[in-house]
Amino acid sequence: MAASTAKKVIVRRFDRENLAGFVNPYSYLQPASLELLRQDGTIALLPYDEVRSVNFVKDFDAGPDPARIFQTRPKLEGVWVRMLFRDGEVLDGILPNDLLAWEPAGYTATPPEPDANNQKVFVPRQALRSIQILGIVGSPLRPKRSKKAPDDQPTLF
Repeated sequence: MAASTAKKVIVRRFDRENLAGFVNPYSYLQPASLELLRQDGTIALLPYDEVRSVNFVKDFDAGPDPARIFQTRPKLEGVWVRMLFRDGEVLDGILPNDLLAWEPAGYTATPPEPDANNQKVFVPRQALRSIQILGIVGSPLRPKRSKKAPDDQPTLF
């Protein structure tokens, strides 16, 4: 995401309509709610238990949601998780492989198609029934293998 202070988001809520607006990525997570600047200029404080997800988007009118789960093993580095929402919906994502980067209020993940409209997704802990780790991609514990040049290859100089 760029370095601006206002990010476009679509807030998906349980049993209510979605809200579009802007958030400051450094201060939108409050102790009991999240702060959203609506498109009409009003500020809304949304309790975490009403919010299903906060989708950081490129455009407000982008059409249908992209894929919700990875079809193959992801290439992005991080912790590959599967989140099961209270209503039974499933979402895969990549979390940073750093516990200090995880917010106390929830999880910010990279969705399966980050090149689509949804760039990042924040999911409050109250919205989830369970979260399952499916794998660690790009673990720093394994050194990257370097390809050894064959011994029989002639040198030019």
